[in-house]
Amino acid sequence: MLDTALFGAALKKEGFDFYSGVPCSFLKDLINYAVNEAEYVMAANEGDGAAICAGAWLGGRRPALLMQNSGLGNAVSPLTSLNAIFRIPVLGFVSLRGEPGLGDEPQHELMGEITSGMLDVMRIDSAVLSSDMDTALSQLSSASKNINEGKSFFFIVKKGTFSRVTLKEDKKNQANGDKSCRMDMLRAVKEGGGEDAVYLATTGFTGRELYELGDDPNNLYMVGSLGCVSSLGLGLSLARPDKKIIVIDGDGSILMRTGSLGVNSYYRPASLLHILLDNRCHETTGGQFTVSAGVDYPLLARAFGYPRSLTVSGPAELREESAAWKREGGLLFIHAPIRTGSPEKLARPVIRPPEAARRLRAFLGVKE
Repeated sequence: MLDTALFGAALKKEGFDFYSGVPCSFLKDLINYAVNEAEYVMAANEGDGAAICAGAWLGGRRPALLMQNSGLGNAVSPLTSLNAIFRIPVLGFVSLRGEPGLGDEPQHELMGEITSGMLDVMRIDSAVLSSDMDTALSQLSSASKNINEGKSFFFIVKKGTFSRVTLKEDKKNQANGDKSCRMDMLRAVKEGGGEDAVYLATTGFTGRELYELGDDPNNLYMVGSLGCVSSLGLGLSLARPDKKIIVIDGDGSILMRTGSLGVNSYYRPASLLHILLDNRCHETTGGQFTVSAGVDYPLLARAFGYPRSLTVSGPAELREESAAWKREGGLLFIHAPIRTGSPEKLARPVIRPPEAARRLRAFLGVKE
């Protein structure tokens, strides 16, 4: 295991003091170091992070890009059509979720097999970052030479590579106080929406807590695909306007693909309830902040064209608004601030994603 503070100091010595990206649990300690000790820009998605780093390089900085390998796909376009074309180098750190033999979550299986291959296809030199400090420092020196020559270099980071770094308190982005917990809000949504509605939960704790409340056939727990849950809901709602579709989103998710709000509004599905549970942080990947504290979500939804948007103060109000939407239908956006925290020993869905998808089709009466 690398001493993160010492490795971070070595990065600074090589001139890397500007970071951007999206959190991953494998990289959380390096990200925490960057947030605490350097300049870290929280990107909405990995592609934006690559562009932010490119801009920093143009301004004379030496940037580092941090991401989960599942987000490498989001970064392909700028890495190949911005960095490569303009010869703008970036030092990248990409986690190896889904490493063969690791026994990771199902959404990481394919990407774990193809991460190094994707970097090869993009003609980006890469190496697995060693957990031995002397070797890692030698690797960093070689990577720095690549950057000096105008070529990007990526480190592939395995689980347990970095030692623990605690994130310093950020009062501006704390979302606790008297706010309700996620589980109570999910229970209220289920009670208000009823047994006939379809519930689509964004990836992470939201899906896992919905599962804890009951593994119902009308539930779908997203895995990976961060930011795509409302688009999934739009497609389903347009295909089945006779059904009530409830999308349960998160702030990190909605920020990653905010443009989907405009698409949802333009196509104006008959019965789509879009709920945002907002705790202002990437809770499942280390608790780093999102930029949610500066966003007026109901105003944003209205600006994108949602006919109705509102904020609820707690479970009772969310239950009431969900029940009213069930009666009236239409497209509705509800912003529900919540506090951080999740039940201890939170279960993961036993049902595998392909089974959950076909179970939902059966619930909807679709013939295979």
